[in-house]
Amino acid sequence: MRRFYINFLYTTIILSVLGSYACKNPINKYTSPKGYDFNKPDKFNMPSSLLEISGIAFRNDNSDTVYSIQDEDGKLFRQKWDVKKQYHMKFATKGDFEDLAILNETVFILKSNGTLYSFPFSETVKEETDKVKERKKLMPSAEYEGMYADAQSNKIYILCKKCDLDKQKKQVTGYVFVYKPEMDSLVSAGSFKLDLKQIKALKPKFKANLSPSALARNPKTNEWYVLSSVNKMLLVTDANWKIKEAHQLNSSMFNQPEGIAFDKDLNLYISNEGDEITDGNILKFSFHK
Repeated sequence: MRRFYINFLYTTIILSVLGSYACKNPINKYTSPKGYDFNKPDKFNMPSSLLEISGIAFRNDNSDTVYSIQDEDGKLFRQKWDVKKQYHMKFATKGDFEDLAILNETVFILKSNGTLYSFPFSETVKEETDKVKERKKLMPSAEYEGMYADAQSNKIYILCKKCDLDKQKKQVTGYVFVYKPEMDSLVSAGSFKLDLKQIKALKPKFKANLSPSALARNPKTNEWYVLSSVNKMLLVTDANWKIKEAHQLNSSMFNQPEGIAFDKDLNLYISNEGDEITDGNILKFSFHK
């Protein structure tokens, strides 16, 4: 009987400690957007050439081939899902390349200073191309990381990461361009803003700041998904950029989230840069109704 009470006491103490820990570290601290479970990804580890993977994209939302770039080399990579062997095409010398988008028959790549590189999609199967067009000073001087191309409207959306006009206003500014393929030109179509004060209204404990690293649009709902690597956050907005959801990302899973894309089946993909310990990777989150 004495042993029973001792074991009972030990069990009670352990359960109390675990309960206290659970209260301080709730299992629902990290939430997921509707239709996805961020606790159950399909992880695709990148080869060493893509340790610093940044932007990712699919052509026509078809996920059989993943197109990607990395921060330092002016190369466009392509590979089959879950196959490490990759091919690449050189489009520029070294630089700070942050995101890419495939707009019908044209590839666009965003440099951190706002410069855009573009070339025909048909060039992607080559080892190098001399058909690159470099577009400078499309936007105010600032730091940019996120870009999305809408194949239906021929529009390109680019988000500031650090813009002077946003510093004191708790906002993030974005710019819209219409691509005219017949003239191979980009025409300004205005700007938009994310009101970061809406984050606090949804999640009072979250900071009302954001340094966007990527963005994508859900092809079914037209909601915008805005990713931030610096403070490990994912925002979901409506079509007019009103913030509807805010999700803190688990740093043990999202090492350095830099790219985001959807496929035609609404599966969500997020790329993460690696480091000295962790490989670069792409996490696939299957869509569930």
